[in-house]
Amino acid sequence: MNNDGNDQSPAGFSYNTRLNVLHGPLELIDVPRLVAACQDQWFNQTLCRVDEAVVRLGVVEGEYHWHHHDNEDEFFYVVSGRFLIDLENRTLDLTAGKSVVIPKGVKHRPRAPERTVILMVERAGIIPTGVT
Repeated sequence: MNNDGNDQSPAGFSYNTRLNVLHGPLELIDVPRLVAACQDQWFNQTLCRVDEAVVRLGVVEGEYHWHHHDNEDEFFYVVSGRFLIDLENRTLDLTAGKSVVIPKGVKHRPRAPERTVILMVERAGIIPTGVT
């Protein structure tokens, strides 16, 4: 990841990954406002900390790269749109209201065939780009 939070995707667009914690305890989080303001094709913003975990907002379209996380599980919840997670032997197809945990060590590639809003919960120290 570059210092500005941007990396290139396989499709040639930038990943905009913001690891700063946007909100503290007892602050209201206006997810629709954040989504409406998003102009990026693949955007990830840390919303808040919950104990040793973080909640992140993703506004995504296109594909991420194949990767895995050696020591952390990832939880994905689809708020709107359609989110595909390719695994080595199958594809998980998530629509609004669906969620899944990707266990540590499992190689995966997230994709969104349309603009999709997701929430992620993961350990605070995770590197979102993973290990390829």
